[in-house]
Amino acid sequence: MDDRKVLLSINDLEVKFHVRGRELTAIRGISLDIYENESIAIVGESGSGKSVFTKTFAGMLDSNGFISRGDIIFNDDELIETVVSYDKKGRDTVDKLHAELDAGAGLEAGSDIWRQLTELKAAHRSRETLSDEESEQFEKQLDDLKFAGTEAYNYKLTLDSSKQRQLIKETEQKIAEYKKMISDVEAERKARIAARRAAAAADTEYEAAYTKETSRLEAEYALKLRTPATPEQSERNLVIAKEILLSTGRIGGLRGSRMRKGLLKACLDAMKTGVDIGDPEVRNRVFDTVIFRVRYIDETGERLHGRCVLNLAKIKEQTDWTQIRGSKIATVFQDPMTSLNPIITIGKQIMSVILKHQKCSEVEARERALTLMKKVGIPNAEQRFDDYPFQYSGGMRQRIVIAIALSCQPKILICDEPTTALDVTIQAQILRLIKKLQKEFGYTIVFITHDLGVVANVADRIAVLYAGQVVELGTAEEVFFDPRHPYTWALLSSMPQLAQRNTQLYSITGTPPSLYNKIVGDPFAPRNPYCIKLDTLKEPPMFRVSDTHYAKTWLLDPRAPKVEKPETIHNIHEKLIRAFNI
Repeated sequence: MDDRKVLLSINDLEVKFHVRGRELTAIRGISLDIYENESIAIVGESGSGKSVFTKTFAGMLDSNGFISRGDIIFNDDELIETVVSYDKKGRDTVDKLHAELDAGAGLEAGSDIWRQLTELKAAHRSRETLSDEESEQFEKQLDDLKFAGTEAYNYKLTLDSSKQRQLIKETEQKIAEYKKMISDVEAERKARIAARRAAAAADTEYEAAYTKETSRLEAEYALKLRTPATPEQSERNLVIAKEILLSTGRIGGLRGSRMRKGLLKACLDAMKTGVDIGDPEVRNRVFDTVIFRVRYIDETGERLHGRCVLNLAKIKEQTDWTQIRGSKIATVFQDPMTSLNPIITIGKQIMSVILKHQKCSEVEARERALTLMKKVGIPNAEQRFDDYPFQYSGGMRQRIVIAIALSCQPKILICDEPTTALDVTIQAQILRLIKKLQKEFGYTIVFITHDLGVVANVADRIAVLYAGQVVELGTAEEVFFDPRHPYTWALLSSMPQLAQRNTQLYSITGTPPSLYNKIVGDPFAPRNPYCIKLDTLKEPPMFRVSDTHYAKTWLLDPRAPKVEKPETIHNIHEKLIRAFNI
């Protein structure tokens, strides 16, 4: 696998949601490389984070969701190549940016003094207020009380006022108690801050020393700000000015101008804090606060040429997503009826996507749509072109959804449980179709499912998710025939196809952990029959089983007791061949 091109590189991804005034961490530090032309399955129970994880690839998170940490680097050759006009207006813009960056050379010269000033002022403020630890404790107390009060209020709304008056009265009393506790905590916080301020004001000796040191550092800083740019700094600043134009060149008008100002400010702020913006990785992070960076490559008299670092986790512009979503990354959802517009004909729905993303006439779009309908196995495509979705069967509707997803020949096709709503025979047809079209179009499949039978026939590699983390990763053969994580053992043991006559079906006891709270240790520990003490204390690292196989369990530590996988999945090879014909 190492010699194949990495199409999507996910690094330390964390995704959170704002829910009822609290934060829920749905994805917790996933790192994963997805290769060109491979089929990778994302498996796990409902709520494990499968769909949320893949929605980040196409910017489809719900409005209350956000990426709090991590990178998703999309290595698409066509998208990363960037060319912008370098006419008189472009040159004037670069010259102005270059001059302002050179004028900021003094910020770099005075960065050490600025840091000293910042630390001194922070220490002064800390004497007048709460420490970070104290503030965090108060915030947690208030959040917990407000959440409990909201839950009590919601419970009250479910009660019948004609039959449950006593229960309503008790609930109202609880709500009142929560309000009083919130008021008491806020009063305590204010009182503690007031006491700190009074104590700080009374320490006149400290205040005098603080004022003297602050004045000295501010005078030194003012002198440093006059430092001119060195030739090396000026040369670097010219490249940065060109990269600012390259990064914002596709965004015209007032918004593009505002983004250039935003990037200039981000670079000057970085120079002030002593960040080395000459380092390409550091510069990526600085640019990402506004828009992803386009790296300068070369230029002619008429254009600037660069290559962008396309970090999907940092994209803020919807115009950027329209270039990616559909044309580069497409999704097939599990219920085709909710994916299709019931009042628009099938043909028009396919044509609309082709016309949006490809430069062609309506006649050409119709021909391409008919060709796709035939490729996905729609009989009498010309006659069925003007039919409505309700006139198609479930399997045919799913074929149309696949045709729409493939209409722009994407690099990545995300299949979000695309066979769940279909019967078993149609499932097999759809899976064969997806694999057949992959050979023809050369796309990468990211297959989301909880059905390991589907995985057995589709995947080259498998990533097992639990509580928002990848707990095992390997080729399909490794995960099926040599699983190492107890959760993977449990998933395989739960397959009804492996059950013997007159035996009870296996089910995983317990429920996944709450993702509102910080998880200590292995998240699967409370449900793990092979749990060891360390599982409850410390999160395991990802242990290497082979070059392609990894598992996140302390059982792979050389010091751990030797544990055999369950009897049910011993000699699983023949059972899988019989069950899934693989």
